[in-house]
Amino acid sequence: MIHSRVHVSDLREHVGRTVTVCGWVNTLRLQRKMQFVIVRDSTGMVQVTHKRDDGPLEAQLEALTPESAVKITGRVVDAEQVKLGGLELVPESVEVLNLAATPLPIDEHTGIEHRLDWRFLDVRRRTATHLMFAVQTTLEQGMREYAYAQGATEMHTPKLMGTASESGAEVFKLGYFGRSAFLAQSPQFYKQMAISAGIEKVFEIGPVFRAEPSFTSRHATEFTGVDVELAWIDGVEDVMAFEEQMLAHAIAKVADSHGEAIREHFGVEITVPTTPFPRITMAEAHEILRKGGWDPEGIKEDLDPEGERSISAHIQEATGHEFVFITHYPVSIRPFYHMRPADDPSVTLSFDLLWKGLEVTTGAQREHRYDVLLKQAAEKGMSPEPLQDYLNAFRYGCPPHGGLGMGLGRVLMVLLGLESIREATFLFRGPNRLTP
Repeated sequence: MIHSRVHVSDLREHVGRTVTVCGWVNTLRLQRKMQFVIVRDSTGMVQVTHKRDDGPLEAQLEALTPESAVKITGRVVDAEQVKLGGLELVPESVEVLNLAATPLPIDEHTGIEHRLDWRFLDVRRRTATHLMFAVQTTLEQGMREYAYAQGATEMHTPKLMGTASESGAEVFKLGYFGRSAFLAQSPQFYKQMAISAGIEKVFEIGPVFRAEPSFTSRHATEFTGVDVELAWIDGVEDVMAFEEQMLAHAIAKVADSHGEAIREHFGVEITVPTTPFPRITMAEAHEILRKGGWDPEGIKEDLDPEGERSISAHIQEATGHEFVFITHYPVSIRPFYHMRPADDPSVTLSFDLLWKGLEVTTGAQREHRYDVLLKQAAEKGMSPEPLQDYLNAFRYGCPPHGGLGMGLGRVLMVLLGLESIREATFLFRGPNRLTP
């Protein structure tokens, strides 16, 4: 008789019946009279209990190793004394699908770098990491839902470029049929091209490459970006409003689907943010920080990570809000394509979004006028030739527009209170890591 597979989380519904469980050997307790095997699948753990009888089952269970993939058919029995769900499985047949080698290369005490070498095993053994990927899925689903409801079109832009986007810094160069190509640092230019192509609202969730030799807890050389571009806007405020609504929608969805599990596994309470988020200008941020005794020496225009944390703490204390938009960044630290207000050309109509002290987004209203773009590129010392394909998009009637780029890993990091972006990524890529 063939028994269809039952997930561990559903065993309660099958008490008294014979079922098949597929999973991994979590732990083995092989005693003198009894054999206990804890089997784990993606939904939970169950204890397999066998009384020694010198039979074939005893020999099979004795030969098991931790993390072996097994298929065990047996009777589900109510057993109050068993801590794992008050159930046990009394085996009738054991099939070893793949015997795991011993000893395992990692255990509970292995440090993060070595765990990353064996990431598949690390993820398999950690319920919390499984939950993280489920949260990521729900978060993306929530973002997409909101974008679709706003009439946005999901686009897939090239990751191979003939010229370096942005200013040419921090790009990966690769051979391309006898010439050079570059990995896209951002879908920025292509999103703007889509706007010029008459697609009014555009978004993309896809890979972004940055050749930054940064060894921080929040940098990666390849990460997933959530990018949005909106046409016919009245100002940068429209972009910020879109983002805060999108995040509030997605976070509410996560709270709804995983709130309890997140509390249990990560010890974090998911708070759905109210909108609008607080907004302060960069000048106001510096003013607040100076009053707090922070000395932005050498960081006259931008905020360093400590400054970002201080501003977030200040805003949370003043407003109770975990999010804050910092707006009006100086021209000197923003790219040439950010629009500048007519009444103050020293700043840009741009913003960063900080969440609990970590920058998760950069956005802006873009400059859509061809002659102004040429002038601003020249001011930054950029020659128009390599930019020609980009600049052409503005020569034939491109509407006012703006957009944002958000790091998915950083959002997950803050959402779940993780230490590092390494934990918020399936297979991390950094300056020292290209494997597995």
